[in-house]
Amino acid sequence: MNNFVKRTLSGFLFVLLIVGSILLSSLTFAPVFAFICAWSVYEFHKLSNKQPTVMVNPLIGLIGGVLLFLCSYLYASGIWRYPVYSIYGFYIVLVLISELYRRKENPLHNWAYFILGQIFIALPFSILNFILFIDKWQPLLLLAVFVTIWVNDTGAYLTGVTFGRHRLFERISPKKSWEGFIGGALAALLSGYVFSLFIPQISLFNWFIFSEIIVIFGTFGDLIESLMKRTVDVKDSGNVIPGHGGLLDRFDSMLLAAPVIFIYLSFLFNQVLK
Repeated sequence: MNNFVKRTLSGFLFVLLIVGSILLSSLTFAPVFAFICAWSVYEFHKLSNKQPTVMVNPLIGLIGGVLLFLCSYLYASGIWRYPVYSIYGFYIVLVLISELYRRKENPLHNWAYFILGQIFIALPFSILNFILFIDKWQPLLLLAVFVTIWVNDTGAYLTGVTFGRHRLFERISPKKSWEGFIGGALAALLSGYVFSLFIPQISLFNWFIFSEIIVIFGTFGDLIESLMKRTVDVKDSGNVIPGHGGLLDRFDSMLLAAPVIFIYLSFLFNQVLK
């Protein structure tokens, strides 16, 4: 019971933090998600460093993730455009050069995993800025991404527990079932319908596509993080959220969903990728 209460309370506070930071202001969104991005990159490198030939300094990866996120925030919001990304680019160059002086066993692995952390973790978080500012300020649009992920997860869990018989990807995630996947996909349609009432300029049909893109690529993101954890033989990426694991565990579905959703919305809003 104590674990249940702890898990429920921490989950509620987590959702409240995410929803509140998005809806209140871009000035609340930026610091909250910059921190989440930083900590997720940190957790990624703590996991990847469990391999004997990988020794990336998590702090270096963390700083890179924050720089990319903040540069994206400044650019997407229009506060500062050119040459904001040159700051991040210069930092990447310094990190690559620094490996020359570390004298570690396999510098190639360190370079590779540092870049992977930036691309697979920091970049999707940074793309959230472009969803938020895709047409001036669109907090409900960004909120729809997370609500759809949560609705999909809940629907998949309840359906999978009740009807799950056929494994979706047993080698990587033994508990996931096709029945759960379908249940989550149907539940996500409900999320799309609700948001179509608040943002009617996007048609109901396009909201349904929006929802199913998140279901498909969110599931792949979840599976990729599960594969990563299985590779290094750990259950959770961290323990920052009591009863829920690490931040990376909570945002794994977003990692692939956000870039694809941004591409979809860019075409939908007739905008050119910037």
